[in-house]
Amino acid sequence: MGATHLKIQGGEFAKRLQGAVEGEVYFDAFSRGRYATDASIYQMEPLGVVVPKTPEDVEAAFAIAGENEVPILARGGGTSQCGQTVNVALVIDTSKYLDRVVSLDPEGCRVVVQPGLVLDQLNEILRPYDLWFPVDISTSSQATIGGMAGNNSCGARSIRYGTMRDNVVSIGALLANGQHTTFGEVRAETHHEDPALGIQNLTERLLKIGRREASEIEARFPKLMRRVGGYNIDALTPDQSGPINLAHVLVGSEGTLAFFEKIELALSPLPRSTVLGICHFPSFYEAMVATKAIVSLEPTAVELVDRTLIDLARDIDLFRNVIAEVIQGEPEAVLLVEFAETEEGENLRRLEYLRDLMGDLGYDTGMVEVIAPQMQRAVWGMRKQGLNIVMSMKGDGKPISFVEDCAVELEDLPEYTARLDAIFQKYNTRGTWYAHASVGTLHVRPVLNVKLDQDVKKMRAIAEEAFALVREYKGSHSGEHGDGIARSEFHESMFGGRIVSAFQEVKRAFDPENRLNPGRIVDPPRMDDRSLFRFKPDYRSSEPNTAFDWSLWGGFSGAVEMCNNNGACRKLSGGTMCPSFRATRDEQHSTRGRANALRLALSGQLGSGSITSSDMAESLKLCVGCKACRRECPTGVDMAKMKIEVMRQQVAENGLPLRDRLFGFFPRYAPWMARAPYIANLQSSIVGSKMSEWLFGLAANQPLPHWARQPFNPASISVGHNDGPEVLLFADCFNRYFEPDNLQAAVDVLVSTGRRVRFVAPVGDETRPLCCGRTFLSVGLVEEARQELTRLVKATSEWVDRGIPVVGLEPSCVLTLRDELPELIPNGAELASKAMFVEEYLVEEHRAGRLALDLRTGKSSEILVHGHCHQKAANAFSPTIEALQMIPDVKIATIESTCCGMAGSFGYQADTQKVARNIGELDFLPAIREASEDTIIVADGTSCRHQVASATERKAHHAIAVIRDALPEAVKCGRYTF
Repeated sequence: MGATHLKIQGGEFAKRLQGAVEGEVYFDAFSRGRYATDASIYQMEPLGVVVPKTPEDVEAAFAIAGENEVPILARGGGTSQCGQTVNVALVIDTSKYLDRVVSLDPEGCRVVVQPGLVLDQLNEILRPYDLWFPVDISTSSQATIGGMAGNNSCGARSIRYGTMRDNVVSIGALLANGQHTTFGEVRAETHHEDPALGIQNLTERLLKIGRREASEIEARFPKLMRRVGGYNIDALTPDQSGPINLAHVLVGSEGTLAFFEKIELALSPLPRSTVLGICHFPSFYEAMVATKAIVSLEPTAVELVDRTLIDLARDIDLFRNVIAEVIQGEPEAVLLVEFAETEEGENLRRLEYLRDLMGDLGYDTGMVEVIAPQMQRAVWGMRKQGLNIVMSMKGDGKPISFVEDCAVELEDLPEYTARLDAIFQKYNTRGTWYAHASVGTLHVRPVLNVKLDQDVKKMRAIAEEAFALVREYKGSHSGEHGDGIARSEFHESMFGGRIVSAFQEVKRAFDPENRLNPGRIVDPPRMDDRSLFRFKPDYRSSEPNTAFDWSLWGGFSGAVEMCNNNGACRKLSGGTMCPSFRATRDEQHSTRGRANALRLALSGQLGSGSITSSDMAESLKLCVGCKACRRECPTGVDMAKMKIEVMRQQVAENGLPLRDRLFGFFPRYAPWMARAPYIANLQSSIVGSKMSEWLFGLAANQPLPHWARQPFNPASISVGHNDGPEVLLFADCFNRYFEPDNLQAAVDVLVSTGRRVRFVAPVGDETRPLCCGRTFLSVGLVEEARQELTRLVKATSEWVDRGIPVVGLEPSCVLTLRDELPELIPNGAELASKAMFVEEYLVEEHRAGRLALDLRTGKSSEILVHGHCHQKAANAFSPTIEALQMIPDVKIATIESTCCGMAGSFGYQADTQKVARNIGELDFLPAIREASEDTIIVADGTSCRHQVASATERKAHHAIAVIRDALPEAVKCGRYTF
């Protein structure tokens, strides 16, 4: 059945799958669009998507697909760079549910896992046993073991640990005909001729290929570890140094031979200590020349970072401090050299040998030692994001993956790279270089605009000349990232027709009906077939009228297209991004999934009006606006701001729902509600909560914040020392009406340091308190937010012009002044530059010697601090810790977590409350519950504190309140402001 005909009949096919599968089944346009891309330049819309909950779901999907002659594409994290995880097929996504450890044998250093288990999660499980799986690829936070096996992944330390093939013991697989079998070691003399014997016959067919083609394989296969192109039929030859292992034929097969159900892995001891030497070179060529000598010292890794990557990383908040710490001057290239021997002393000795070697090579001051584990992790974190860093180039020209992982011998590396660079120059482009110098595999990506036919022709010409160059050096055209669409068509020129025929024979032996990921490795399309591209020949993206300035990216669509689909937002631990994906594990609710939906809508691929459709609203619904992607996505996809733009259009098209009106207009009606707080607090009653759920869609079992009996309402325009330094206190709506004591605490602390505290007040006859407009932005009411910000700028201009700092307490409000204000108000930049957290002000003044706090040991010696998402996204969390450290004799710990889950109004809504609680239960709430009763919980965000109160019955405090409590009683000012 053809793909077009299948789509017409897709309703019945989908119904059969939905009836047979316990997991999720998707056939809608938005879902298919989200699975149409991976980290490559290609886009192919699948026929449907199955997210199996059990192995039986996979078996059922195979059977139903087989009956309908539907191809099948196995998929994990979708991080492939060559197009091997996109196809016109039924996608089976293993990453959500099939992610378990089946068995673990620590003594035997073996583990059996399901295919959807993410590498970092596996290594976290293995850590208590002092073991790890050492194929540590750069996408370890999102890549699945099944995908790594399908791709024959390698990683930075392959010089010590080998490739995926070297570490896979056996694979339990489901064949295209529905048969389950385990592939592992077999004897070369096995003979089974009876076709009825099934797998035994398959084994014999494979062994026959190995025996027959042994001499051709010896002649044509590159003699390199980093040879991952084609099928590993060299594993079938009879002259193996060890037993023949049929699992090694499956490794690197890209889902074309079988579906991996269980994978047995060999484990390695976890290195006890490591050291890092960062070797600086004045030219790229000199770095390449030095690599072979450095490898002779037997390091565990030698990774290249070139000047382009260094410069791009400097412009990314997440990596700026790392670059400043470890890069000296302006090198054209650096090599990251790691030693990880058993004894720490031996590592230090080898580091000294490296320094001596650099001196012998003429680079006496060319090495920076990195001993501290935390800084080593930061350096490797930067290196792991190399792809995303180079993809952070703004504009349509991007470093493109198609010749990025060719491999040559180390002695050929300097000349090879110089000649390859000359090819780039011939076509008026340049390459970005980084990665695995230790094994002669450098990730090099020429900068091209694949929206242009002329650049696609350049890509074709560069590929042909580059691969010819690789053959000249007897290298490998595919050294790590597999074949997919980008390289499969070049197998014949690399291996010869006879080997390619053998590949085809292997494919037919496993999959005679060509149902498993067809067109990859064998019988491929052309790599430059633009009908398969993400940006097809007719690709056009509309540019909507926007509230924010996206000109740096060439417009809103350009900012959306910055998502390169590498999937860093799918990480399950570390940092904050992406809370909703971590809680749901759904592609739809990842930053990548949302960006793809937006790109497809803007380019008309989801139909007219899709940007304001209910499907788009659903796609963005669980985005909590944490801003983490702005910092942690190396390509800078700011989904929180993009969501505001889309909601703005949706409100204009569809109107504002009553619940959004309730939350958005909070600053306008709050002064009236505050006059009768007992009425406002009726929502917490049983009747009130049920009414709120019925009227506004609020969760009946989630109480709203409690209105204070008396809001913060300063009786005078300033308090404190008339001759002291002035500071302007901005009272946000949340603390003003719900927790005014926090604002009083800020006054107490500031006045105790000799400050004169002024209060931001409306200008003229206005009486309504000022607001930053955050609640309006959260529901897409940008114009209303602009009005509020205009009032605020006008009211503060006198003080801002005089250079007086404006301090606030609520993270989302303070950072609205820094982030959104300058874009929405023409003259808002001055206020933005003066806006700061009260803790930032205290720390800055203390560092400058202008402020001293007389603090006493508090009620507890232990403080546990949670950073608000916006604080962490703006790199503004550390001042909170530093300010708390001014309290004597306290032990401060931070909660390593994603969002608290409450996220403004998100946790109060009936339809998102469950996800909000699930987000909190990932890390945040368990850490609160595990803290001792005497531990003080600190959270600057109002919603964070409320999540703590409602989910754990503990009380969380704003940092400034804890600091105030440490003041001597005689110094505290008293409640004279309200």
